[in-house]
Amino acid sequence: MKKILALSLILFSIFFNQSFAQKFLRLSSPDGNIVFAFRLVNHAAFYEVSYKGKPIIGKSPLSLRFEDMDFAIGLKTLKPVYREGNEQYELVVGKTKKVNEHYKELLIPLLKKGDEDWIVYLAIRAFNDGLAFRYEFQDGRDKHSFVLLDEHNGFNFSPNTVVRTLFLPNYISSHEGDYHTLPVSQVKEDTLMDLPTLFETPEHIFVGITESGLLDYAATYLIKENGMIRSVLSPLPGQSEIKVKAMLPHHSPWRVMLISDRIGALIESNLVTNLAESCRVKDLSWIRPGKTTFPWWNGNVVPDTLNAPGNNFVTNKYYIDFCARNHIQYHSVVEYGLHEWYTNDGAGFVPGPHADVTKPVPGLDMKEICDYAKSVGVGIRVWVYWTALYKNIDAAFDQFQKWGIEGMMVDFLDRDDQEMVNIQTEMLEKAAAHHLHIQFHGAYRPTGLNRTYPNEFTREGTRNYEVNKWGSGLTADHDIYMPFTRMLAGSTDYHLGGFRAVPDSLYIAQYTRPLMLGTRCHMLAMYVVLENYLGMVCDYPAAYEGQPGFEFIKEVPTVWDETKVPTAVVEKYIAIARKHQDDWYIGVINNHESRQIKIPLDFLDNADYEAEIYTDAPDVSRYPNHLVKEIKQLKKSDQISIFLAKGGGAAIKLHKK
Repeated sequence: MKKILALSLILFSIFFNQSFAQKFLRLSSPDGNIVFAFRLVNHAAFYEVSYKGKPIIGKSPLSLRFEDMDFAIGLKTLKPVYREGNEQYELVVGKTKKVNEHYKELLIPLLKKGDEDWIVYLAIRAFNDGLAFRYEFQDGRDKHSFVLLDEHNGFNFSPNTVVRTLFLPNYISSHEGDYHTLPVSQVKEDTLMDLPTLFETPEHIFVGITESGLLDYAATYLIKENGMIRSVLSPLPGQSEIKVKAMLPHHSPWRVMLISDRIGALIESNLVTNLAESCRVKDLSWIRPGKTTFPWWNGNVVPDTLNAPGNNFVTNKYYIDFCARNHIQYHSVVEYGLHEWYTNDGAGFVPGPHADVTKPVPGLDMKEICDYAKSVGVGIRVWVYWTALYKNIDAAFDQFQKWGIEGMMVDFLDRDDQEMVNIQTEMLEKAAAHHLHIQFHGAYRPTGLNRTYPNEFTREGTRNYEVNKWGSGLTADHDIYMPFTRMLAGSTDYHLGGFRAVPDSLYIAQYTRPLMLGTRCHMLAMYVVLENYLGMVCDYPAAYEGQPGFEFIKEVPTVWDETKVPTAVVEKYIAIARKHQDDWYIGVINNHESRQIKIPLDFLDNADYEAEIYTDAPDVSRYPNHLVKEIKQLKKSDQISIFLAKGGGAAIKLHKK
């Protein structure tokens, strides 16, 4: 009898453990639309995701491979922990000022038994507009550091799911290129896909995949492997195996899935900043987002009557005075005659052995420039090659602060391995201590650090109008990809403001006074469509002053209290409405097909508004700089009907009476 009882207990124990291992752990969004389901199958971790009862990600593996351990098999789940919370914070720079969003969380302890037992926690958070997960690595009894070789997160989409992405040849990249649309079934195996990437299921449910809170870790990409999309990490320099080295405790960034059957919800979402760490900068009073000149783009054009143009006070004063007249917050000191503003014995802006960002070229007094700019209410920024800055970063930031510089563009970083991620974090921390903002150029996409370090104003991470100086020119079809792909991660740095639009047949590359494709209204709208806390005004003063539409650029803000997407069709057109104080601004951009659209205004308050509406003129096919400006009285119940030309757009300011 005792033997039978013991055998029964053993069988019950085996059955219970197997049942528990196969049982789904579920987490739903507060509104119940998004469901994350997790289970172990043969002691390996898998998950699924559904939206409104429809599966969007099928059975997908989750695994980690360490130098001394394969955290993919032999796993056991310990007691899960459920909780709910709210993310409440204010953004100094962002598309929404005040954020208050409810979420649900599931924390799953995963035990790997072996010579040394180790627990890794899988944390999942679900919001109404998406979900995210990350790995949390605990300090072990005998384990106090780790070396990570791979993080394998599968995303098992159906083969006929449509993907919109930027393919890259390798991990060394400025993340600039053409975006592509194709079914998952046609994606080539083992080809890097940059983040964010947008997936659209056959049921027209959109899933935008990106990451948040990238600190002391390697950046993530996607590839297709054996028919399934999965994540890969950028390797540390000089080898290909090791991705992350860290002390314990530690955690990965959040792997973010923005989810909705309305594409505008992904653009309105604050999920990336919700998941980022809270602000680490105590004094925020000095942070001043705004618009900036960038004369390199136009070729440093100055009037023929200007005395002695060059890398000197006279040329910079010309641009500073332009900023003061037109309420542009910053002037950028970059270069003149293809030589940067600081001493450098290298070629083509690449730092030589004696490059020194604390020493201006002869004839350029940076203190004089900063003092004059301050006297007329303009801030000074500089451009720097990252290696020239980083080799002597403390002395450089000390000197910048003494001169009165307020920020900088840091360029040519072109990596996103753990080492480079840490370098950029160090730059942000030390810049904040010296009251300096940073614009990262030739860099990876944002990961919500505008919440953690609000002195990160913007990042490039995409192909933009700088190529009009030497290439075939950026088309409206490229621009229309931006809000649906790259901008899902956050602020998107573009060389905005080119005021010389020409018909496609007349376009040629010009290094000085570059030409533009698309209409002037398309360009005006880009200041609203793009989330960008440091909007560039790249053309030269005479290209703007007295020109139709420049008054919109002078008025448009760069940070917002609220963001709405009243209408959009992926790859065709989009209207984005952004609120600043009592006023709303609407930007509309179009692809290569002309169309008539209607913009509902149901996002407005119950008040009367006066609208300044800039639209494409009837003759823009021949004269793409022509526009029509009209004033209308509008309210919440109205719609705005707009004709969009090929490559066209519209820009609207709604002033609350």
